[in-house]
Amino acid sequence: MKTLVVYYSLEGNTEYVANKIKEKTGADVLKLVPQKAYPNKGFGKFFFGGGSSVIGETRELEPYEVCLDEYERVILGFPVWAARITPPLRMFIEENKSKLVNKNLIAYACQSGNGAEKAFAKLAEGIGVDGFEKTAVFLDPKSKHTEEKDKQIEEFCEILK
Repeated sequence: MKTLVVYYSLEGNTEYVANKIKEKTGADVLKLVPQKAYPNKGFGKFFFGGGSSVIGETRELEPYEVCLDEYERVILGFPVWAARITPPLRMFIEENKSKLVNKNLIAYACQSGNGAEKAFAKLAEGIGVDGFEKTAVFLDPKSKHTEEKDKQIEEFCEILK
């Protein structure tokens, strides 16, 4: 099954998982890059990132090329901000909603605390689907790396094969 991983990553955790999925399954990868970057440390990181997620902001993305018609399965990856998806992923959904509805959808979230389950529900609602084929939550897989976290990612990849 031809698979595409679409992700946004602020600190590299979500990107770390996307690259592991690519390495283990051969999936294609699309990194979402906002035209205006978010602060990645200090108070601004939480204030602007979390606030943007809470108010449902979208943020213009750098141009990307993808033909979703080529893929049967799409994996959506994101960091959890205030129990929500990130604005760059929200923008991608808005731009591609009609093509995502009929795909086999999987989602994974990276977080430091909690909120992923609420974020998955909001993501499904935003796309217009009842849920996902599979979801996974990873706690700081890169920034607080352990072998156990890599094993969790590998187990997730096995399910995707």
